[in-house]
Amino acid sequence: MPKVSAKRQITLPVEQCKALGIEPGDFVESFVVNGQLTLVKKVSGAAKGMLGHLQVDSSISDEDSMQSSIN
Repeated sequence: MPKVSAKRQITLPVEQCKALGIEPGDFVESFVVNGQLTLVKKVSGAAKGMLGHLQVDSSISDEDSMQSSIN
């Protein structure tokens, strides 16, 4: 069972890394949902084209956009 180090680092079991194709130097993203930690391997280009259908509205500033997502 992995143990959290003093630097909050965790060593992943080799079997899990092999199953997910995680190699040294790969990036992973972590999420906490309902008290459970989930790790996802970042894959370059995985989201390419995902938002291509959206139209840009240059009249809205970044600040306005961030505020509208908060409210």
